[in-house]
Amino acid sequence: MFTRTKTRTVHFDAPFTLTGLEGVHPPGDYQVQDDEEQITGISWLAYRRVATTIEVIAGKKKSLVHIDPSDLDAALDTDRGLSGQKSLNTTH
Repeated sequence: MFTRTKTRTVHFDAPFTLTGLEGVHPPGDYQVQDDEEQITGISWLAYRRVATTIEVIAGKKKSLVHIDPSDLDAALDTDRGLSGQKSLNTTH
C-alpha cells in the first residue's frame, strides 16, 4: 500500500493545550504531519488520513506526538476566537 506524508505549519497566537500533549504549550508556529494511505479498489486516486502528529520542543528535545486532528482543529478555532484573526495554516 502506498503512503505519503503531508507537512503543514499551524500558528497559535495564544498558549494552547491538546489531548495527548502534556501541559500548556506556548504560542508560535508548529509543524504538523498528516500520514495518508492510498485507497485501493476504486477507479480514481484517493487517500485517507491514518495519523496526525505535531512537533513539539521540550528543552533541547524535539518530539513528534500523535494527536487527534479534530482536537487540533478545535484548538485552532479557539485560538482564532481569542485573537480575533485567521490563523496561518499552510501546506508544504
